[in-house]
Amino acid sequence: MTKIRWGILSTAKIGTQKVIPGMQKGKYSNINAISSRNLDNAKLAAQSLGIPKAYGSYEELLDDKEIDAIYNPLPNHLHVEWTIKSLKAGKHVLCEKPISMNYEEAVYLQNEIKKFPELKVMEAFMYRHHPQIQKAKALVEDNTIGELRTVHTMFSYFNDNPEDIRNKPDIGGGGLLDIGCYCISISRFIFNSEPKRVCAAIEYDPKLKTDRLVSSVLEFRKGNAVFTCSTQLTNHQYAKIFGTQGRIEIENPFTPQPIDSAKIILYKESSKEEISFEPCDQYTIQGDLFSEAILNNIEVPTPFEDAVANMKVIDGIIESSKSGAWIEL
Repeated sequence: MTKIRWGILSTAKIGTQKVIPGMQKGKYSNINAISSRNLDNAKLAAQSLGIPKAYGSYEELLDDKEIDAIYNPLPNHLHVEWTIKSLKAGKHVLCEKPISMNYEEAVYLQNEIKKFPELKVMEAFMYRHHPQIQKAKALVEDNTIGELRTVHTMFSYFNDNPEDIRNKPDIGGGGLLDIGCYCISISRFIFNSEPKRVCAAIEYDPKLKTDRLVSSVLEFRKGNAVFTCSTQLTNHQYAKIFGTQGRIEIENPFTPQPIDSAKIILYKESSKEEISFEPCDQYTIQGDLFSEAILNNIEVPTPFEDAVANMKVIDGIIESSKSGAWIEL
C-alpha cells in the first residue's frame, strides 16, 4: 500500500473547505468516502470534491472495509464518541481539535485508545506542521533569541450567529474550545513543557452563554505565556516569542493561506531578518505525516498525550475564571 484510504465523518465546512482539498493534494492520502446523516448532503459533497463514495450514515462509512483511516470533524461533543466507534471499527483516527469537551473526557479517550495499540490517533492541530512554526521552534531551541521568557498570542473573529455550532455551549461552542486551544497549544509547543499554574478572566455572552472573550496567563517553570481569544472581536491573530536576546513575530501563526507565502520576523538587538516560506498547505502536510505514520508504523508527529495536556490547561482556565484565583495544574 502506498496511500492511506481515508473516510470523512460528516460534511462539516472545516473538512469540505479546508482539510479534504488539502489532503487530496497529498502524496500518501486518498479520500475515498464521505458520510453525512443526510445522504443527499453526502452525495453533493462527494460530487463537488471528486470523492468516489458517499454514505448516508456514519456507521455505513465505518463498516467500509476499504477505509483505513477516519478524519473526524464532527461537533466537539461528538469527538470522543465517534473516535472510539472508529477505533472499534478498526480505523486509525485523525480527530479535529479540541480532542474532547474537557480533561476528564480526554483521559477517558486516552484509556480507550490503549485498547487498540495497533491503531493511531492524533489531534488535528494542523498549524504545528507548517514550516513557519517548525522554524520558529527551531530558532528557540537553538537559543537564537537567548533564553525563552514569554509567548504572547492573539486569535479572534466576530461571529454572534446563534445558529452557528460555535455559539452553542452544550455542544462545545465558545472561544476557548474553538480558538483559545490554539493559543494554549502553541505556548506549550514553543516552551516544550507544561504550565505549572494558570489564571484567567472569561466574559460570557449573556444570550448565547458562550465564552466570547478570554484572557489568560500560563506560568511555566522558566517564563510565562499570555493570550487573548475572542469570538466577538475583529478578525486577527499573531504570535510573539520573546527571549533575552531577541524575539520572533509570526503574523499569521494559525491559519496561513495555502496560496500565500508565509513569513516570520526575527529581531536581534538592532537587526531585523524576515524569513519567508513558499506557499504550502498545512492540511496537506498534516494528512501526509499521519498517513506516513500508518504506512511505516511509526509514531505520529503529535502524541495523544499532548491533546490530553492541552485539555488540562483549558479546564484550569475555566476553573480560574470561576474562582478568581490561580489554579495549580
